Order: sequence, then structure tokens, then C-alpha cells
Amino acid sequence: MTDGAGAGGTLRDWMEARLREQLAPARLDVIDESHLHAGHAGARPGGETHYRLDIVASAFEGKSRVERHRLVNALLDDAFKRGLHALALRARTPAEAA
Repeated sequence: MTDGAGAGGTLRDWMEARLREQLAPARLDVIDESHLHAGHAGARPGGETHYRLDIVASAFEGKSRVERHRLVNALLDDAFKRGLHALALRARTPAEAA
């Protein structure tokens, strides 16, 4: 991740690596939607402020939607501290995604 949290990679790269390491997802899509929010609150000229995540992981088994979101937000706390403004999240179990 830029801003000193990684080896000069992008925020997207850092988030993807962090989620893969911690959740071992069967599916993970990390989509930068910052360009859709240009000029809006929280947007920065360099982008990487608004992301959409689609995650399918066994780690979500037995967890409510709120618990899943809290888990992902906690894992990405460092990204929020470094400029991530908004995160749209779809977190499902493998059975829910089938």
C-alpha cells in the first residue's frame, strides 16, 4: 500500500493481500470505484478512496451480515486510516454463493 504501509503497492493490492491472508476466500473481487465519486466528499485526486468488495469465504459461516462487515472493516482498518473513504461490501459463505 502507498503511504508507507507496504512496499509501494497500491491500496487495492494491500487490501487484496490482507483479505487473502486473513480470510482465505474462495472468491475475492476488489474493485476501485473512486472514479465514480470524483468531486464528491472523501474523493482525492489520486483516487483509491471508494472500493467495492465481493468476498466469498468460509470464515463468514455462522456470522450475521453485521458481524461479517465488522470483521472485514477491522481487517482493513489501516486502509481507512490512510485514506479509504467508502467500502461497499458483499460478504457471503460458499453455500450462499453457490
